[in-house]
Amino acid sequence: MAAKLKKGDKVVVLAGKDKGKEGTISSVNPKANKAVVDGINIAIRATRQTQQSQGGRIPKAMPIDLSNLALLDSNGKPTRVGFKMDGDKKVRFAKTTGDVI
Repeated sequence: MAAKLKKGDKVVVLAGKDKGKEGTISSVNPKANKAVVDGINIAIRATRQTQQSQGGRIPKAMPIDLSNLALLDSNGKPTRVGFKMDGDKKVRFAKTTGDVI
């Protein structure tokens, strides 16, 4: 099944401790049905010092389930995503407005 949410999409959180917050998807794992959103679902992780980083207690964005995310349409409101054929191309569209994403 095609992924309804993709990297770079602007989304809003529907459930959980960060409910109502907005962010941009930085990565998607379709096999686990999860996505990492910048600034959402932050956890503190203790990391060892390396040549690249100092280490210590680093805040890290953890994956959140795709079912708890909704795409923001052009009006800034949450919407569901549908698929339709535009000529010979399959495109995503916002269910609230009908606009192609």
